[in-house]
Amino acid sequence: MRESVNTAMREPKAPNPNLVLTVLLTGYLMIVLDLSIIFTGLPEIGRSMDLGPIALSWVHNAYLLCFGGFLLVAARLGDLFGRKCMLQAGIATFTVASLGVGCAQGPAMLIGARAFQGLGAAILAPSVLALLSTTFPEGHARSRALAWYSMVAGAGASLGLVLGGLFAGLLTWRLGFLINVPIGLLLLCATHNGIDETARRHGRADLVGAVTSTIGMGALIYGIVRSAKDGWADPGTLAAMALATCLLAGFLWHEARAAAPLLPLGLFRSKTRAAAYLGRMLFIGAAVAFFYFGTQLMQGALGFSPVQAGLGFLPMTMVTFAAALILPWFTARLGSAPVLAVAFLCMGLGLLWLSAAGAHARYLPDLALPMILIGIGNGAGLGPLTQFGVQDVRDEDQGAASGLVNAAHQLGGSLGLGILVVVFTGAALPGVPAAEGLAHQIGAVFAWAGAMCGIGLTLTVLFIHPAERQLRLA
Repeated sequence: MRESVNTAMREPKAPNPNLVLTVLLTGYLMIVLDLSIIFTGLPEIGRSMDLGPIALSWVHNAYLLCFGGFLLVAARLGDLFGRKCMLQAGIATFTVASLGVGCAQGPAMLIGARAFQGLGAAILAPSVLALLSTTFPEGHARSRALAWYSMVAGAGASLGLVLGGLFAGLLTWRLGFLINVPIGLLLLCATHNGIDETARRHGRADLVGAVTSTIGMGALIYGIVRSAKDGWADPGTLAAMALATCLLAGFLWHEARAAAPLLPLGLFRSKTRAAAYLGRMLFIGAAVAFFYFGTQLMQGALGFSPVQAGLGFLPMTMVTFAAALILPWFTARLGSAPVLAVAFLCMGLGLLWLSAAGAHARYLPDLALPMILIGIGNGAGLGPLTQFGVQDVRDEDQGAASGLVNAAHQLGGSLGLGILVVVFTGAALPGVPAAEGLAHQIGAVFAWAGAMCGIGLTLTVLFIHPAERQLRLA
């Protein structure tokens, strides 16, 4: 009797799944908020820091470069050295960087801290998803966890727009970053006590893959970012894209032959996963276009203040939250693929509806109602896309798969915005009032973004739904 009691006392206590989920989602929420909070805060940042348009763009672009560049490397390091360890490193880096952004006294410190923040996000994001996938087994538990993950990704992004407008208009833009410091410290304590370390995968680090993927992804993001300002025919844009093409092609060639690859190419053998990665790029490209150009529509064409523009996104935020909450119920009864198809359809229809809003649009019928459709799609789409992106992946490759999901997420936002900026520029109407011309250009962007959702719907119907149906019948 005494021996059994002593044995029980020596056995480590199993982590509380709800605590693990709360810690992981709070960490991911910090990233998502800071990705979107910057959109409504940028005008105030430019005024307070006396930044011109080019320098101001790098407050966001520096973050994107480091986030996109280091994703694949950071994701694989979690497989090699433990995902709890990488999660803690990501939280610590992001917290310190947030303090640097909030206390920045000049443009150099601000942009440098944003770049460091992007590095922290690159470490943190794949660690969160990999730990979700390994902590919660496939089935109801994982579907529930991924539903909450999708709610944070969708509602958190739109909530960032609301908070960015409120902070910039009523208090200070710095608060959106300084608030991460106490949250990050609490998360470090909770992670230390509430999350177990994962098994480490033995093997050497793929240094060639690390260098080629980091520089190649960085060059690709830089080329996309530069194209938004200087166009796709710009020599600097072409040089960056050529470098990215060569390095990423070399990376894939090397990975196919490496003994311990940074990115196991077997992840692409599944048509379902490949369609989920491409579908995620299209979905996020359309969503980021809505966030970015929706802010411009309200402030630039309709004359909303930062606070009004932030609050203007509330219909989407609330509906996204509600859609994500009831997502597990629908996926359990209908399947994840039909829900994903409905998400693409709602997002696309909402964007097409919004494309008709002109310079004299009324908020309720022309903005709020289409935002409800967009919110349904935003809340329902990311969970299934994430589920199909990590489905049937071995535990030792969950880090790489999670990095690939996040890379598709990051590239979708950057590439989609870069392409749609070209659409925006090409839709300019000379000789019309500024507000009407801006509304026309943004309408063209939303129409194209709706078409991107149509392509995602086609991928779902052709490749994802048949695979899920066959699995259910088996």
